[in-house]
Amino acid sequence: MAIAQSAAPEVLDPADIAPNIDHIVTEDGTPVDNIFSEKQQRLLTEPLYSSWPGPGAERMFMVAANVGVYAAVYQPPLVPDVFLSLDVQVPEDMWAKNHRSYFLWEYGKPPDVAIEIVSNRKGHESDSKLRDYARIGVAYYVIFDPDEQLQGKALHLYALWERKYVPLKGQWMPAVGLGLTLWRGRYEGTDATWLRWCDRDGNVIATGTERAEHERERAERLAARLRELGIDPESI
Repeated sequence: MAIAQSAAPEVLDPADIAPNIDHIVTEDGTPVDNIFSEKQQRLLTEPLYSSWPGPGAERMFMVAANVGVYAAVYQPPLVPDVFLSLDVQVPEDMWAKNHRSYFLWEYGKPPDVAIEIVSNRKGHESDSKLRDYARIGVAYYVIFDPDEQLQGKALHLYALWERKYVPLKGQWMPAVGLGLTLWRGRYEGTDATWLRWCDRDGNVIATGTERAEHERERAERLAARLRELGIDPESI
């Protein structure tokens, strides 16, 4: 008796099932940031690529500023000042239209952290944006209000719980393996209070410049110690 052969499953081309995004404008070139916000965004993106090992062994991440996050084809994007997404990476072909913004159907998940920097009272950071980020499933939502224009303090951290945000106790975000803290210091020639990523103990994640300076100071201390022991560092 012959055994019927089952047909091989049809393999679908991702291009055949991906939504049509021809109508989407992924960038409009409109400058919207003030000088402080521009510097602050860079302070929240560059250090992670320079000094953070990532969320775990062989796990990737993506951090970006002012990039549209699209949850649906016919809905306008959310455009956080900064977002962090774990277990994804920047595509090699960044110029392809489906890679120019953060489309949830391309990356398979929402960002894990969305950060908004308050410039005025018109941004809706504490009302409609709070609801919108919860709706698309962003695990942590952060409002940095350097002038304390909204609710009387500079930093508000929220965690998603049963589809709504609740205030986060402390500065540590366990599902991400990072925290956020206010840091008073000098960055790119400007003294201010900045928002910075930190470890569980509150130590800030260094910028590339800070990391290089720390390594230089460490090398100088080691050289001085060797000289005290009668050893010429140049001979090693």
